[in-house]
Amino acid sequence: MKKTILITGSESFVASFLIKNLKKRYNIIGIDFLKKSKKTKKTNFNIDIRKPFLEKLKKIKVDYIIHLAAVSNDNDAKKNPVNCFETNVIGTLNMLDFANKKNVKNFIFASTQWVYDFSSKKNYQVNNKTIIDPFNVESEYGLSKLISEVNIKQNHIKHSLNSTILRFGIIYGPRLKNLSAFEGIFFKLMDENKITIGSAKTGRNFIHIEDICVAIEKSIKMKGLNTLNLEGDEYITLKKLILSSSKILKKKIEINENSPKNVSKRKISNKATKNKLNWKLKFNLKKGLNNILTYKNQINKK
Repeated sequence: MKKTILITGSESFVASFLIKNLKKRYNIIGIDFLKKSKKTKKTNFNIDIRKPFLEKLKKIKVDYIIHLAAVSNDNDAKKNPVNCFETNVIGTLNMLDFANKKNVKNFIFASTQWVYDFSSKKNYQVNNKTIIDPFNVESEYGLSKLISEVNIKQNHIKHSLNSTILRFGIIYGPRLKNLSAFEGIFFKLMDENKITIGSAKTGRNFIHIEDICVAIEKSIKMKGLNTLNLEGDEYITLKKLILSSSKILKKKIEINENSPKNVSKRKISNKATKNKLNWKLKFNLKKGLNNILTYKNQINKK
């Protein structure tokens, strides 16, 4: 018999791919907060997790929870920090209460690389055991996720709920809205021969959506309390991203920097995650760019 996974934020980019990957092996229940309709193909229950909701779901059986729902746009978090903390902190506490009462086998929480402190070192690499100073977390979004991580750990101590914290890196993939720098730069270069950026030396371990989904599925049956980084293998600077895009698009690109000394380096190791999950990433830079190019060309033909 198939086990049942409840996925919050079922209308999100990550959930849309994750549900496709999981639905052959698991029963999926999707919940999201929809303003225009009560249900969609991906969303079974229209629920505002900021408020207690146990009564609405008291009859369903759940084996695992993958908690993706969040205010994840940093600008939205800055504009409305109250909503950010109500959704990301209070919402997660409500999900934990639900998980405890349903006695789920694992509570999987989508956290973020933005919980890490990169303020004090110019060339800084971290791993899943790096000690974090909450006073140096750079954003409201990152702080809200860090607070929820602490709450999850406290809940694990109190209730022995298996809990897996997944710190997502900068995700990219085939999409047309809410773009990361990866898709945003590539799409711009498809139409133009020059680009202006901050510093060409700024870099991230960008990760493809399909690699994220594989790691999430591999984490479903983990035991105990785990914290893992979901990051790409390659540290990719904006210069490398642009030059690789130039090769794939077969065009010369002019790069202009408006703040070359303002370098942001966030090097985050995925080594422990790969070992623990036996996780092999499918997408490197070249393959990722080609994937997005194919997608964009297909969209343009419609």
